[in-house]
Amino acid sequence: MVQKTNALRMVEAAKVPYTTYEYEAKDGKIDGISVAQKIGQDIKNVYKTLVTIGADNALFVFVLPVAAELDFKKAAKAVGEKSIRLLPLADITKMTGYIRGGCSPVGMKKKYPTVIDVSAELLPQMIVSAGKIGLQMQLSPKDLLQLVDGKVYDIVAE
Repeated sequence: MVQKTNALRMVEAAKVPYTTYEYEAKDGKIDGISVAQKIGQDIKNVYKTLVTIGADNALFVFVLPVAAELDFKKAAKAVGEKSIRLLPLADITKMTGYIRGGCSPVGMKKKYPTVIDVSAELLPQMIVSAGKIGLQMQLSPKDLLQLVDGKVYDIVAE
């Protein structure tokens, strides 16, 4: 029985079809590539969630393939900021309600502007954190965009 997280409760409340994947995290390998291998999924379908902070302390959420790196210039442009940086780890839980490695784009404490990399549009289904380490959820990119009121933009470093 999968423990319901905020993310899963919100997905269910919106009546969005999803599948969950559980994985063992005792070995400490919680990076996206390790997670994709543990759940037996192609890494191109598994996305990570990064939380950033702008110059005026506004937070922004970026969802991108686990094997890719965020292009900070493209990401800042996507949200209309001059520059952004990663939110310090010490602030992740306080600002999102989630912990590093279990940060879902769905169900954060507040609804932050969210950008999903354009690569997701090519996928019928994508996999993101379900809100805790050891649990991922698969849903359509279109459904995820609606859930987070997000937008699509090219945010991956070349």
